[in-house]
Amino acid sequence: MNRRPIDRESPDRLYTVTGGRTRADETAFDSVSLIVSECEPVPGMQSEHVKILQLARRPTAVVELSAELRLPVSVVKILLRDLLDTGRITVRHPSAETGKPAPDILRQVLVALHNL
Repeated sequence: MNRRPIDRESPDRLYTVTGGRTRADETAFDSVSLIVSECEPVPGMQSEHVKILQLARRPTAVVELSAELRLPVSVVKILLRDLLDTGRITVRHPSAETGKPAPDILRQVLVALHNL
């Protein structure tokens, strides 16, 4: 059985990345929420926060960020909460008025999850 990169991730590193936190506010984000940077990274920021701000210069789904960072979605949500609380990102939730997501979006999400 081949182990995925996340299976080899050090629990100590994940603990350090999140500052020991294990949960983000689940109402703030879901897997397909779009994240948009509102500023450029500043010196001294945590490297994962910098990468999120760079990736989210265009609207980017939470699962895409997770795949790019090679971190679990739960860890990415904690990092996103930090950025949201400081006004460095905004969150765009899929509108209930638009109905179901397009099949190609669902395929992209499935591929991103598979790549985790």
